[in-house]
Amino acid sequence: MKYTCTLIAVKNMEKAKQFYHDVLGLEVISDFGANVTLTGGIALQTADTWKNFIHKQEKEIVFGNNACELYFEEDDMDSFVKKLSSIKSILYVHPLFEHPWGQRVVRFYDLDKHIIEVGENMNMVVKRFINTGLSIEETAARMDVPIEYVKSCLV
Repeated sequence: MKYTCTLIAVKNMEKAKQFYHDVLGLEVISDFGANVTLTGGIALQTADTWKNFIHKQEKEIVFGNNACELYFEEDDMDSFVKKLSSIKSILYVHPLFEHPWGQRVVRFYDLDKHIIEVGENMNMVVKRFINTGLSIEETAARMDVPIEYVKSCLV
């Protein structure tokens, strides 16, 4: 057995495809109308067909429950956050903030209230700390990771 993708139900397929392309740069791999596979291991399914597949009424499909998220990593967080701020329709879970280990993240909702997290690539966190003058040892202490991990991010 192998894991192949995450499937999320969407209310409007065309708008969902456009959102995931415009905001996250995902491309359509296959489009079967009610089911679309995107790059990155995400599939979209229309809510109407999804409720039939799982034998539930539409009222039993809950959007915006804050129970899970789709996680992405970005090398250039500053550029991504600037791009995101230019999209007026974005509804934030929270703005950009920095975790105690130094990774910067932003969370927002897609059009159907699925949470999207975009986190700074951990290699870039290491490089950012090194570029501010921290040593490898100081970076490891700051991030609470082994020195070997920091070194592996620098190759």
